[in-house]
Amino acid sequence: MALSELPLHHSFRLSSRPHLHRLLPLRLLSSRHASAAAAASASSPSSSSGNRAAPPAPSTGAPWLQKWAPSDPSQPAPAPSPTTSIDRIVHRLRNLGLASDDDDPSASTATATAPPDGTERLGDLLDRSWARPDRQFAAASFDDAILPWERDEEAAAGSRDEEDGAKRRRVKAPTLAELTIEDEELRRLRRLGMTLRDRITVPKAGVTTAITEKIHDAWRKSELVRLKFHEDLAHDMKTAHELVERRTGGLIIWRSGSVMVVYRGSNYKRPLKSQTLNGASTPVKGEDGTLFIPDASSPAESDSQGKDLAAQRADVSQLNMQNTEDMTEEELEFNQMLDELGPRFVDWWGTGILPVDADLLPQTIPGYKTPHRVLPTGMRSTLTNAELTNLRKLARNLPCHFALGRNRNHQGLAAAIVKLWEKSLVVKIAVKRGIQNTNNKLMAEEIKNLTGGTLLLRNKFYIVIYRGKDFLPTSVAAVLAEREELTKDIQNMEEQRRNISTAQPPDDGLDGHALAGTLAEFQEAQARWGREVSAKEQEEMKEASSRSEKQKLYRKLEHKLSIAQAKIHRAERLLSKIEASMVLANPCDDQEMITDEEKSVFRRIGLRLKSYLPLGVRGVFDGVIENMHLHWKHREVVKLISKQKTLSFVQETARLLEYESGGILVAIERVPKGYALIFYRGKNYRRPINIRPRNLLTKAKALKRAVAMQRHEALSQHIDQLESNIKQMKLDLVRYRGL
Repeated sequence: MALSELPLHHSFRLSSRPHLHRLLPLRLLSSRHASAAAAASASSPSSSSGNRAAPPAPSTGAPWLQKWAPSDPSQPAPAPSPTTSIDRIVHRLRNLGLASDDDDPSASTATATAPPDGTERLGDLLDRSWARPDRQFAAASFDDAILPWERDEEAAAGSRDEEDGAKRRRVKAPTLAELTIEDEELRRLRRLGMTLRDRITVPKAGVTTAITEKIHDAWRKSELVRLKFHEDLAHDMKTAHELVERRTGGLIIWRSGSVMVVYRGSNYKRPLKSQTLNGASTPVKGEDGTLFIPDASSPAESDSQGKDLAAQRADVSQLNMQNTEDMTEEELEFNQMLDELGPRFVDWWGTGILPVDADLLPQTIPGYKTPHRVLPTGMRSTLTNAELTNLRKLARNLPCHFALGRNRNHQGLAAAIVKLWEKSLVVKIAVKRGIQNTNNKLMAEEIKNLTGGTLLLRNKFYIVIYRGKDFLPTSVAAVLAEREELTKDIQNMEEQRRNISTAQPPDDGLDGHALAGTLAEFQEAQARWGREVSAKEQEEMKEASSRSEKQKLYRKLEHKLSIAQAKIHRAERLLSKIEASMVLANPCDDQEMITDEEKSVFRRIGLRLKSYLPLGVRGVFDGVIENMHLHWKHREVVKLISKQKTLSFVQETARLLEYESGGILVAIERVPKGYALIFYRGKNYRRPINIRPRNLLTKAKALKRAVAMQRHEALSQHIDQLESNIKQMKLDLVRYRGL
C-alpha cells in the first residue's frame, strides 16, 4: 500500500518517531503531501469560486518583514512555513541533510554547515536548525539571535519588536567543558559516563580534602568519576559545579539533579599533596595570570596543540591557589586581616576568601580575662530595633571570618575575635557542616561570655556577634586599666592615713567614737532632762494605740464593703441583661399522664442507658433541648446527668427541662456521677420543626450567665462576712469608748 493511502493517524504516529524518517523515501512523503492537498481542493469547490476575494498580500513595509528578510536580494525568498505534520517532517529531514536525490539540491546545500575553522563566534556555534518551521528562526538570522548576556543591551536599545508575536528561545550559557571539548569527544565521554556504576558520595561538609583525594585516586584508573551530592550542595548544584571544577581542576561533562560526571582531561597529571591541601578558593591561574583550562581535546589533535602539552603540564605543577592579583583593595585588606588571625579552613564549602579555622586556634590561654569595657556617658548599652536590623543587614553581605565546629573551649577564638573587632563592627562565624553534635547555642553563649559582645544572630549556619557600644581597643583598655589601678592605690593610701588619725585615743574618753546619734547620747539626755512615766500613763498609751488600730481597720473594712457592693451591683446588672433574652415556657395544661408501672419500666430502661447528656455549669440552654430531641429520634427515653450538688436546684432544673422539651419527667436518681434525670418523650410525641428553641439562651450566653451567677454568689458571701466583721468592730469601739 502506498504512503498516500495510509490513514491520517499513521502520519501522526510517524511524526512522533523521528528514527523512521531515514527509512522512508522523500518522494513518498512529497506524494502524500500532494495527494492530501488535491483532496482538500476537490472537497471545497466553493473556495475556488469568484465570489470570495483572495486574501490581501502582506505589506512589504512591515518592520518584522524587513528584519527577517534576507540581506542579499539575489537569494530567493524563503518558502512559506509549513503547518501540517508532513510538512514539518520534510522540513526536518532537509535540515538534517537526509533529503533524497530527487529533491532540490539547493535545499540541502543551503542547510549544510561547513566545519569550524576557529574564527566563528559563539553564536555561530549554537546550531538552532532543529527548530519547528513555524518558528521564525532561519539559518541566516543567527546574527539577530539574542544571547543571555546581550538581552539587557537589546532591551535597552528597543530592538525587540512585540508586534511579531514570536517567542525567542532562551539560550543556555555553555559550560567550560562544552567550550573546550569537541562535540564528538564530549558525546563519547557522556556515553561512557552513563555506564559508570561506582560513584563517590559527597557528604554534607562538601568537597573536602578527603573527597578531593578520592577523586584523584579514581582518576588514576579511569578518566571519569561520578559524584553524588547530599544535603545543602544537592540543592545548590551551581555552587557545587564551581567548587568541583576549582578544587579538582577537572571538567564537568554532565550534570543532572544531584549527580555529576567529572572528566580529568587528556593532559591530566596528579597534583602534589601540598597543592591539594592548600585549598582552591580562587580560580586556577597560571604563571601569566590567565585562566587555566585543562586540555580536554581528543587524542587525534593537531601538532601545534601537542607542542603546548608540556607547557600546560608545567603550569599545573605551579598552580597558586591563593592568587591575589585579581582581588580588589577591600578583598586584599580582608585577606591580610584574616592571615593575622590564624590558619585557614581549606575545606570551606563556599567560594571566595577562605575563613579562619577556629578549631585550630588554642583552646585555653593562661591568664585570659574578659576584655575591659567602658560605656560612654549618656549612651544606652542596649541596641534599638533599627540598629539591630541595620547590623544584621551589614553582616548578611560579609564573608565569614571564622569556621567553627567545637562547642567548648574557645579562649583562643575569643582572643582572635577581640583583635578582629578593632577593625570590624561584627564578627561572622560559620558553623561547620558534617560534624556531629554541633550546638550553636553552646557556641554562642560561651563566645558571648568570653568576649562580652552582643549576639545579633544565631542559627544552624551562622553566628553573628556585635562588639558592643562599650568596646575598647586593646591599647585603650590597657591605658584605662592602668589609670584605674593608680586611682585605687591613691584611695587605699588615703584610707590608711585616715585610719592612723582615728586610731589615736582622744581626750574626751569616748575611745575614738563620736557621741552624736548613739544610744549613749539618748540615755544621757533622758537622764538629764527626761521624766519617768507611770504605769497608768503606759496603760492609757497602749489603749490609745489599740483604739487607733481598730479605727484604722474599721475604715479599711468599710472601704472593702463599698467596693464589694459596687461589684455586686455590676454583676446584678449583667445578670439581668442576660436573663432578659431568656423567656421561659409555661407548663402545658393538657400534659400526658403515665402510670406507675410505666414509670418503673422507663426508670429501669433509663438507668441502663450508657449514652447520656451532661449538664454542666451552663445549665439549661437551647443546645440541651436540641440534643434531647435528637435522642428521642431513636429511643423513647433520654438520660441527663447534672453536676449540681443541691437537690432543690436539681428539681428546679428538671421542671425547666420538662416545660421546654415537652417530655415527661420519670425519675430523679442519685448516681456516682451526680444526679440522673430520666425523661420520657410521650406516646403522642411529634418532633418539632425547630428543635432548638429560640426563647432560651445560647451556649455562649449561658456561660456568661453562669459566670455572673457565680460572681454574684461569691460577692454576696463576701459582703455578709464584711458586714459581720464591721458589726463586731463597732461593738469593740463602743466598749473602748465606754471605758
